[in-house]
Amino acid sequence: MDTTRLDNPRTPAFPGGRRMPFREHLRELRNRLAKALLFVFLGTVAGWYLHPWLITELTGPSCHIPGLHGIAPATPACPNGLMVLQGVMAPLTFTFKVALAAGVVISSPLWSYQLWAFAAPGLHRHEKRYTLGFVAGAVPLFLSGAGLAYWVFPQALRILLGFTPGSFSNFLQGDQFLEFFIRMILVFGLSFEMPLLLVLLNFAGVVSAGSLLARWRTLVLLIFVFSALATPTGDPLTMMVLAMPMTVLFALSLAVIVWRDRVRTRRAGSAALSPDEASSLDLTPSQIKVPAGSGD
Repeated sequence: MDTTRLDNPRTPAFPGGRRMPFREHLRELRNRLAKALLFVFLGTVAGWYLHPWLITELTGPSCHIPGLHGIAPATPACPNGLMVLQGVMAPLTFTFKVALAAGVVISSPLWSYQLWAFAAPGLHRHEKRYTLGFVAGAVPLFLSGAGLAYWVFPQALRILLGFTPGSFSNFLQGDQFLEFFIRMILVFGLSFEMPLLLVLLNFAGVVSAGSLLARWRTLVLLIFVFSALATPTGDPLTMMVLAMPMTVLFALSLAVIVWRDRVRTRRAGSAALSPDEASSLDLTPSQIKVPAGSGD
């Protein structure tokens, strides 16, 4: 019997229980990263073929803001002339960045699995279950946040560009526009996953429902402060659009944590009353009453 794994159950091993040497760790990491980069490359190729549609969907809401006119000539795709690419290499660079961003999103399930496959051998069974649950919940939450950012993005641009004086025109460079948009997508998407992180920390035993309930007002205030600092636009509308869903998600995660702690407490109480455990006996002697008329 091989007892190598009994010393450290977290030690990743080959099939059969052999401990993986450090050199094999590096080789495994290299192979996983190579596969992840290959999947990103294939996704970027797919994004390159989709880039006309992606660019139209990306710039369309901003190109149709009423009452706003840029310095570029009007085109059928951008009638207000707001979008500008400056420089000889700018069109190619902008197209490649759009294709690369699309490739990362398209291939995200594949390269995420490679990272998971590298880390999974070092986790306990319950840790794997919690991590898989976190990944399963993180994907739809991130997409929901990204969708909300895509919806509010033209509204935020309308507010910010509305401060342009009437005697001036404005324009958005392609690189700056794309960087601004991706930053907003990431901020909204990652912010929607923070309540899920609280649930994961509770399942891991790091935070409890009592500590969160005692500080819920402070945590809600911190959500609004974070929303004001994290949103790229900095306007009150975008801050509220981010802060309100985060507050709702925090309340839902707090409800899950309270339920989880109650279940954990109930199970702990049930485990303390094992049916196989002998109950304690009361050995205190009791006084015996003698019946009347017994003659004693």
